[in-house]
Amino acid sequence: MTLMDAKIKAELLSIGTVDVDETLLPAPRTSTAGPGMGLQSIFFSSGGLRVRLEVNKQSCLRMVPKNGHVVILKDHRELVEGDIEPVVAHCPDQVYITISERCIYDCQFCSVPKSLGRIKTTEEILAIVEEARRTGKLQSIALTSGIAVSPDHEIDRVVEVVKALAPYKVPIGVAVHPADNSSQRLKDAGVTEVKYSVETMDREIFDRMCRGRKGHTLNFILASLRDAVRVFGRNHVSTNIIIGLGETDECVHQGVEYLARMGVIPVLRPISISPLRKDELKSAIRPSPGRLLELARMTLEVLGKYNLRVDRSHTMCLACTGCDLTPYHDI
Repeated sequence: MTLMDAKIKAELLSIGTVDVDETLLPAPRTSTAGPGMGLQSIFFSSGGLRVRLEVNKQSCLRMVPKNGHVVILKDHRELVEGDIEPVVAHCPDQVYITISERCIYDCQFCSVPKSLGRIKTTEEILAIVEEARRTGKLQSIALTSGIAVSPDHEIDRVVEVVKALAPYKVPIGVAVHPADNSSQRLKDAGVTEVKYSVETMDREIFDRMCRGRKGHTLNFILASLRDAVRVFGRNHVSTNIIIGLGETDECVHQGVEYLARMGVIPVLRPISISPLRKDELKSAIRPSPGRLLELARMTLEVLGKYNLRVDRSHTMCLACTGCDLTPYHDI
């Protein structure tokens, strides 16, 4: 039996998709979060590691049953053996809920603005969490959201939801676009950890990909992250850096160093190219396994330099680890 290690996980993440035998597919479940919104996915675990792959009939990977487990094949050769992980809500071991499935901004790497999705009520969110509690699978809660009206309005909604979730007494993580004083407001409401995503530390790419953010520039996000560290403390603030938008490794390294020095944990996320955005992302390239490994090892070294520990995070992507090579867990 071949179990997943960092090298195999990097290969799976580099491809990002898998064709799944229909007998293995759970009830259809699509992502409502971020750039990968609308894509069905499956979680695979092996060797103590976890990976999330989009389900795609055209993938060069194939998942089939074997002796009560599953194997992933590549070119008809067994690449790795493991199990499909059940999902609580969006990911295993965690209730991960998108509040607003729409966004007034139009970042070219994200499918949310193209989807015109729903906006969940507080009652709907409580029902999802209560179902997880009844099944005994409620360990933590993560909330994310697009921007239906404005960043300030979205923070108002998140604060309302977090206060309603307080009786469950589990860690709550929030991944949203920042607004003025958003960190203190979220902390006061009961949030444990926060993520404000920079998306890229290449300013030219940010300005080109994120036109129309109306003053909410990369500088504003960085300032908000710095304030979040003041409010939540080190090891409880993170940010996503998308890998594959055309940025250089040197830019990623400098960005990781800058963020870690601030006390922020960077999450390096391989780009997901939604069918809704493929014409706008013709220059985007899913990173190679070697590049993912090299950047993850660099991030591990930088985090160690600034005494940041991913394994002290309790919510969101750093706790899930499915979409990224995660320092202190995968390597």
